[in-house]
Amino acid sequence: MYGLVVRDPWVMAAAGSTDDEAALEVGDRKEVAAGIPGVVASARMALTEMGVRRSVRTLLKVNQVDGFDCPGCAWPEGDHRSKVEFCENGAKAVAEEATRKRVDASFFADHDLADLEQRDDHWLGKQGRLTVPVVKRPGADRYEPVSWEEAYRTVADGLRALGSPDEAAFYTSGRTSNEAAFLYQLLVRRFGTNNLPDCSNMCHESSGVALGETIGIGKGSVTLDDVHQADLVIILGQNPGTNHPRMLTALEMTKRRGGRIIAVNPLPEAGLIRFKNPQRPSGIIGRGTALADLFLQVRLNGDLALFQLIDHLLVARHDRGEDVLDTTFIAERCEGFEVFADHVRALDVDAALRACGLTMAAVEEAVDLVLSSGSIVVCWAMGITQHRNAVATIRELTNFALLRGNIGRPGAGLCPVRGHSNVQGDRTMGIYEKPSTAFLDALETEFAFSPPREPGHDTVDTIRAMRDGRVRAFVSMGGNFASATPDTEVTEAALRRCELTVQISTKLNRSHVVTGRTAVILPCLGRTDIDVQATGRQRVTVEDSMSSVHASVGNLTPPAEDVPSEVAVVSHLAERLLPGGGGIDWEALRGDYDLIRDHIEAVVPGFERFNERLADPAGFVLPHPPRDSRSFDTPSGLARFSVNELDVVDVPPGHLLLQTLRSHDQYNTTIYGLDDRYRGIKGGRRVVFVHPDDLVALGVDDASTVDIVGDFAGVRRTAPRFRVVAYPVSRGSCAAYYPETNVLVPLDSVAEGSQTPTSKSVLVRLAPSAT
Repeated sequence: MYGLVVRDPWVMAAAGSTDDEAALEVGDRKEVAAGIPGVVASARMALTEMGVRRSVRTLLKVNQVDGFDCPGCAWPEGDHRSKVEFCENGAKAVAEEATRKRVDASFFADHDLADLEQRDDHWLGKQGRLTVPVVKRPGADRYEPVSWEEAYRTVADGLRALGSPDEAAFYTSGRTSNEAAFLYQLLVRRFGTNNLPDCSNMCHESSGVALGETIGIGKGSVTLDDVHQADLVIILGQNPGTNHPRMLTALEMTKRRGGRIIAVNPLPEAGLIRFKNPQRPSGIIGRGTALADLFLQVRLNGDLALFQLIDHLLVARHDRGEDVLDTTFIAERCEGFEVFADHVRALDVDAALRACGLTMAAVEEAVDLVLSSGSIVVCWAMGITQHRNAVATIRELTNFALLRGNIGRPGAGLCPVRGHSNVQGDRTMGIYEKPSTAFLDALETEFAFSPPREPGHDTVDTIRAMRDGRVRAFVSMGGNFASATPDTEVTEAALRRCELTVQISTKLNRSHVVTGRTAVILPCLGRTDIDVQATGRQRVTVEDSMSSVHASVGNLTPPAEDVPSEVAVVSHLAERLLPGGGGIDWEALRGDYDLIRDHIEAVVPGFERFNERLADPAGFVLPHPPRDSRSFDTPSGLARFSVNELDVVDVPPGHLLLQTLRSHDQYNTTIYGLDDRYRGIKGGRRVVFVHPDDLVALGVDDASTVDIVGDFAGVRRTAPRFRVVAYPVSRGSCAAYYPETNVLVPLDSVAEGSQTPTSKSVLVRLAPSAT
């Protein structure tokens, strides 16, 4: 018996949803990404949200040296940029932010919270840009517009009323600029806590932990040129055609220069089959570029087993006297090789093959490609990071790179592909619940206060602390915490238990309607908006997925005359929260972002001559010792081989392993539309993709309606009414979109070592729909 049953809160939003079951259409999946359909989709959304003139004016500034950084993904631009340096989903991200629609005082007069709670994220996001600060007071049924002073005071008073600063948590989205992120963490630490959960906790935390342990820095070791020059690029757990489409242009360059690509994924993804670059004639009228030379359809969660098999075969050839390993690099730059080698020598090959779901012939074909390649780049995303064994898997990818010296030389390295456009920069700026002693020491020296030293709460621990009443105030700068996090019903109940919830946002989302007793919404400028302060027009900076820092300057009139920047919001809150501003001149920092960058230069290594170096249109690259000099900031100064036990999720009979994923019409929790062109879905999102043979084995009909049921630790979670779609996913698995399936991800099911939710390893079964 299960003592607790959790139902899907998303079905509560059915009345306001445009995801109509009857409108859902299922067609053929595509094997080509971008091309004319990508151009048409970009233009359609841009014109709908912005109109012709605004679209042209805005899109021609995306990712340009005199323009703004795309608010979508963190893929780098490179030195040679085209006039149209954006992709389909980048155009959608820009249009979503630069929309002409507005949410003003009349909107909140027309919609109480009971109404808004019935609306889904798609509807909420489509209402437009926020323009007025609003407050929901205890017992009230709606938000009401207030002055900026009253809004700031409400937040400050609520935070000061706490028994301890540690009763507050301060969340951050990866779209926040470096300047805003640095001030935000400064405010939080001056207030007295390290409770700084962020979206990294839910995506690449596993990468940061594994890379930090093995090569001494939690960032990828490649540049864009390395991807272009690689003899072989291995892409795991990633769908670049949807999640970072500009990566396809880089992979096209790899292929044109003679490189090859291995795609490892439980699903065939159009973007890794063939790419029709809309900026080339061949992408318009030709066949485009075939990308993956080898597709390994790995069993879901079988990547660790696959790379242990590859490493096993490489070590076996080395033992036979073949020249397959970089023995000089291993001897001079690494430690732990013999213990690692003994471990993979003893690998149970049959068990590993069952775990990865591949034949030995397929694995050997991959090894042949590896051995014929001088330089190799390994890329991965959340298909790798969101499993129980995620940290171990990424350590194994590092073992693989170290074996042939594929770190710190051209065309080679490790490449965790980040999501949000400045998620890596936020962490560099100190948005981290476990800051290093060196960072805190530098902060103390620069600002003459003693920052807290105890680790704070990450995202999962923040939810637990709110649930248990240990955190009573929640502040979010950007993001959509309620929809991005696991265990939706638990998370929403935890937020509602807070005394105060604060959202610093550009647009409405689910988190705005899941409120504490007092709730405040503070509108702010977005990446596309002109930001004018006391000293004139300001620029901000971001760090891309490959450690390059560059400027971003908006070009659009703000959605309302008095909407402040994120920097301004943080500084105004600090002035009202901290007695005497905590000894920091927040007004000066608000008026001149160069002063913020001077402080960043003093605190964060690698930002020497920060303002001066921004004069370079391409920006500058932060130091990365493994990439730059093959040196490793580990206790021994050597890169570490690791031993990782083969860990396999046991799937009982009658069950499937679910991975949550994005549709092509969304970016993280922002839902642009209800289609997934590449997977053949139109007009709906409540679909579950299952292999046809598994449907037969389970006795489930294609196109039937089922409830997806998960049982974990005595709790039964149910996501009701999903349309079954027969699809060539790997056997024993299924896939469905988040955030609709986040209700199935248990809060306590996390990656070992990183506490990232296991959103790609959810044990479920399909039951006849109960409604």
